[in-house]
Amino acid sequence: MDGSMFIGTWWALVPPLLAIVLAFITKEVYSSLFIGVAVGAMLYSGFNPWESFVNFFDIMKNSMNLNILIFDVLLGMIIVLMAKSGGSAAYGRWAGTKIKSKKSALLATTGLGMLIFVDDYFNCLTVGSVMRPVTDRYKVSRAKLAYIIDSTAAPVCIIAPISSWAAAVNSYVPEDAGISGFQLFMNTIPYNLYALLTLTMVIFITVTAFDFGLMKKHERNAAKGDLFTTGGEEFDQVAEDEINPNGKVIDLVLPVAVLIVSAVGAMIYTGFQGGATNLITAFSGCDAETSLIFATLVTVFFMLILYLPRKVVTFKGFMDSLAEGFKLMVPAVTILIFAWSLKGMGDALGLAEFVGGIVGDNASASIFIPAILFVVAIFLSFSTGTSWGTFAILVPIATALFAGADNLTMMTISVSAVLAGAVCGDHISPISDTTVMSSAGAQSNHINHVSTQMQYAAVVATVSFVGYILAGIIRVWWIVLGISLILLIGVLMGMRMFLERKQVKKHAG
Repeated sequence: MDGSMFIGTWWALVPPLLAIVLAFITKEVYSSLFIGVAVGAMLYSGFNPWESFVNFFDIMKNSMNLNILIFDVLLGMIIVLMAKSGGSAAYGRWAGTKIKSKKSALLATTGLGMLIFVDDYFNCLTVGSVMRPVTDRYKVSRAKLAYIIDSTAAPVCIIAPISSWAAAVNSYVPEDAGISGFQLFMNTIPYNLYALLTLTMVIFITVTAFDFGLMKKHERNAAKGDLFTTGGEEFDQVAEDEINPNGKVIDLVLPVAVLIVSAVGAMIYTGFQGGATNLITAFSGCDAETSLIFATLVTVFFMLILYLPRKVVTFKGFMDSLAEGFKLMVPAVTILIFAWSLKGMGDALGLAEFVGGIVGDNASASIFIPAILFVVAIFLSFSTGTSWGTFAILVPIATALFAGADNLTMMTISVSAVLAGAVCGDHISPISDTTVMSSAGAQSNHINHVSTQMQYAAVVATVSFVGYILAGIIRVWWIVLGISLILLIGVLMGMRMFLERKQVKKHAG
């Protein structure tokens, strides 16, 4: 068979969909991703055994992002050092004196997630490391913690102008779009319904203590002392005898502050190095990945200076933390490598061209284009596990559909729909790197996190879809956002009343 017959056709969807279906059936991610990549290699090679073997490893090698892997390992080292120093434990003790309830623990986790907006990877692992001892104390299930972390990672980054995500989106806007990439990104923020409604939902379910679906089961088990429900044995904690009981809160807070400041500083510097003339263009043109590696290295050296003279950590313990940090990140790194390979296989099979053709053929009625793009972005991001890849494919299409100064509002709404759909698809995909990071940060079983979050995300996605239909008609952001918020709150309150009545009838029966 000639491999070209599969390229640019619906066959390009088979590898990612196969991986996703297998992940849910087997509840095992590694083999599911491996099989998806292997099937993709066979399709790409026309089922020639040797070429399939060669292409499998070539595409895997070319798809890997070494910068992100280095950043992950260094961040794992920082997390281990924070635990060894007793900083995380000290913060937990301090927070325990300030946080007096499960609700305040969840709100504090949400607030911290919103504050760490520079990068979603950094957000997931830092918030998880810092807040896990606090939420454990108040019997919050690890699945619920993973949901809070995930919902304050990408949804916050995609509406934060100073973030690696803003830089990525800016880079995907064509030069002939009639508006600068950064300005277009700023304009999309109030129209990014999925991100804004997700944050609203997190606050609503926290304040009202309302849980439904599989999450309710996890929360019931946590109340009885079982924080994991399943899969808890896969997480090895740092041995208690290695943790310094004399650690201070500054052993956690100062490294986090240094990490944020050095990341922002490096982003500004790399932006100016790239030819930026002011702060805004510096952020929009920065080298986010290099900046994050620089920031983690600076933080590791800072921790060396902070910990060793005070004998909080021994030099041997400090160096051992590199290997332990790597070990901590092995599950996440393994899934990332396979997920990137799956995306690379999709690129090789022409997944972008196939989806682009579908959009071009069906997006004829302009008022429905934002809603259509929202659904297509969800599907593509869900299938590939990458929101950034979805931005790269669909943002140029969205801008091309509404080229010209007269259509800037519809261009903004359409690009917003792409960004929102990409984050939504990324949010519910088991092969998404951010979803993987959230599971790692919360130390939750990955399938537990995906299956619980998917039900919550479906509610927000449905309301957002209606919102984008309205946006195509009304084209006034505050009216669209206001109606969408009212609709979401109404749906959640209706669900709560329905489930409470159902529970009453069950007990009465």
